[in-house]
Amino acid sequence: MGLLLNKRTVISPILTGIAIVPWALPPLVNGIVWQFIFHPSYGFMNKLLMSLSIIDQPVAWINNRYLLLIVVSIVIAWRVVPFCAILILATLQTIPKEIYEAAKMDGASRYSEFFYITLRMILPTLSIVLIQATMAGLNVFDEVISLVGYRYEGQTLLIYNYLNTFSFLDFGLGSAITYIIMILSGIIGYFYIRSLRLEGDHA
Repeated sequence: MGLLLNKRTVISPILTGIAIVPWALPPLVNGIVWQFIFHPSYGFMNKLLMSLSIIDQPVAWINNRYLLLIVVSIVIAWRVVPFCAILILATLQTIPKEIYEAAKMDGASRYSEFFYITLRMILPTLSIVLIQATMAGLNVFDEVISLVGYRYEGQTLLIYNYLNTFSFLDFGLGSAITYIIMILSGIIGYFYIRSLRLEGDHA
């Protein structure tokens, strides 16, 4: 997506603005929107697939555990990918054009330019993007609540912690899960800050 947004066209600014919208929306709103899309009965996805004669009857997207996992992955990607694309776009726009011009003069192909110039220049940003996506996956809460509530099939680590602490009043288990989340977040945060420093040194 970052590579597509980097293309110089008339609608590039509009596409960039559209890409920011999913990231700017609150997670709860994103979850409600996707609930209407993947609703087992009147969801837009079922209506679309049935109108194309791909399926004969509605699919229970959020009632099946494995289909729900796919749906949640799509929802989180919808929220996280645009922000990551903007980060990659910002890095792509800092690559000097002279490097590509010199590569063309040396007879480099498009694939060689991508693997030996573009990919190597955005590697520090890719590490930040990977960590950002990992943190987003660890902190999934509002979207799942909007889709399926507190059902067992959709419980993430945060939802499991919330239920044990505030619904079942098991403060011991809840605090233990909280410490685990804090440790994981701290480790991921350390690598995130380290990646930012490496990117600053690279720049």
